[in-house]
Amino acid sequence: MVWTVPTALVFAGLVVLLAAMAVWGRISPPVARRGFLRIETDRGDRLYIGLISAAVVLAGWIAVTDLSMWLALGCALLVALVIGRWG
Repeated sequence: MVWTVPTALVFAGLVVLLAAMAVWGRISPPVARRGFLRIETDRGDRLYIGLISAAVVLAGWIAVTDLSMWLALGCALLVALVIGRWG
């Protein structure tokens, strides 16, 4: 993998996101709940599932179409946000 500025920004963003979740978990412990995923999940579980789902959307987008990757990124973020909020 070539370490370009966008690649470094993605990994730096993930580190910041995980650090923020750790601080948030220390301040306000997560509570498991059921959403449309039909399993009990807390914030960290939904974050993980959302990140994996966003990666699947992006990989599927690359495999199926040659449309703009900005549109793919918007769809992936929307999927991750929906899972994070209501999953």
